[in-house]
Amino acid sequence: MRAFFRKIIMKKIQALLSLSILLGFNYASAQTDIDAFRYSRLSVGGTARSAALSGAFGALGGDFSTLATNPAGIGIYRGSEFSLTPSIYVSNTDSKFLNSAQEESKFNFNFGNIGFIYTKKLTNDQSIPGWKSWNFGFGYNRTSNFHSRSSFEGFNENNSITDYFAQNAQGIPGTELDPFYEYLAWDTYLINDDSLNNYTAAAPNGNVLQRRNAESRGAIGEVDFTWGGNYSNRLYIGGTLGFSSLRYIEETTFEETDRDQLIDSLSSFEFRQNLTTRGVGFNFKFGLIYRVNEWVRVGGSVHTPTWYSLNDNFSSEIKSRFDSGATRQSENLGEFDYELTTPFKATGSIAFVFGKHGLLSADYEFSDLSGSRFDSPDASFNESNSLIRKKYRESGMLRVGTEWRFANLSLRGGTAFTSSPIAPAYKVSGYDFSEVNYSAGIGIRDNHTFLDFGYVYHRSKEYFQPYSLASEEVPGVTNTITSHNFMVTFGVKF
Repeated sequence: MRAFFRKIIMKKIQALLSLSILLGFNYASAQTDIDAFRYSRLSVGGTARSAALSGAFGALGGDFSTLATNPAGIGIYRGSEFSLTPSIYVSNTDSKFLNSAQEESKFNFNFGNIGFIYTKKLTNDQSIPGWKSWNFGFGYNRTSNFHSRSSFEGFNENNSITDYFAQNAQGIPGTELDPFYEYLAWDTYLINDDSLNNYTAAAPNGNVLQRRNAESRGAIGEVDFTWGGNYSNRLYIGGTLGFSSLRYIEETTFEETDRDQLIDSLSSFEFRQNLTTRGVGFNFKFGLIYRVNEWVRVGGSVHTPTWYSLNDNFSSEIKSRFDSGATRQSENLGEFDYELTTPFKATGSIAFVFGKHGLLSADYEFSDLSGSRFDSPDASFNESNSLIRKKYRESGMLRVGTEWRFANLSLRGGTAFTSSPIAPAYKVSGYDFSEVNYSAGIGIRDNHTFLDFGYVYHRSKEYFQPYSLASEEVPGVTNTITSHNFMVTFGVKF
């Protein structure tokens, strides 16, 4: 026992002597391709009417959500309008790991949109060709929701995350290890070294009960300033300047326990990681809608990349417990500023309008996630950006929606499918990050007010490994993620 505590004291002295190394650590490696994926892919949201059609409004217009998709849609408005959309979002994650399954849920109340449209009529004579009106819009659309909770648990007979720490530490002095991973493991005796910086793991043969809990929250919202016009009730054009606000908070805990008392000395440990990302960005959107005839409309829009300035606040902590009753705890904090550029997007749309009886609409959106990139004057992102270019490829999102009117009542439905953005070499069979949405809704409208209800069901699958080893396979986690978004939009026309 005396030798054990002497070793603790010597490690603490070494840690204090290396403080300058820890404070100077380059955190750029923590901005990964997963972060770029998360912040580049947007969800179906906005108003209840738009969501009920799965966002297939690119050739329709006349809805506030089009400010964030095809701004030419603002030109369809014949009068001014105010709308507000409160929303309830429920996410469910079913996780499978080592023949065990767990389910977690998370609830969130938010506002999907709040906005105002002003219409300036230029003429009352609709028979003369020319500009009929200018339209101006201002408001907020929620474009992503990060609220989720997941967990998994299983008994791993073959390896431990301490093997991962030991693998990455080989040949590096303890005081120079990554302060958010291997250094914490070394400082809490999950890995131990000799005079040649050879490391051994505290649980080299596995036989540990592994458990992970993760919770995230936050959103991406966009404040849009839009101008649009109506030329001869035939051509509609528009442009949007969008200011995005991003907030993402993630808290994870990874635990291992010597359930069957097969490990020498070590009883259990917890590895906690907290991340808060905040930032702002801006983008431009341009679009047009052309009324071919009374039955057919076509549309198109382009979105520039969103240029984000982001800040990460993060912490990592390991607390270990030993059979002797001793405990050991080590923690490090950090902060980092950087930029993220998301991909360019383009959308083509077509809609069939059956008088006042109904409509059928479809959009196809193209993007290429390999165009995402990180940047910072203080660090190099060559490795992360290279992985993004290799791992991702172009993908498409097909949205189809329909609406049928019965006097003042409208019934709506839609679906959306997003193809996998993962390059073939990086795909895992059955888990390719494709997504599907189904939606439905109803609406009640008169000359001055409207009330819309919308529902969106989302489903996707993902696969990941909690850590990786060069010498052996690590069991993976399969997540089936579903979400339910309930929206109601209140609107006033004037």
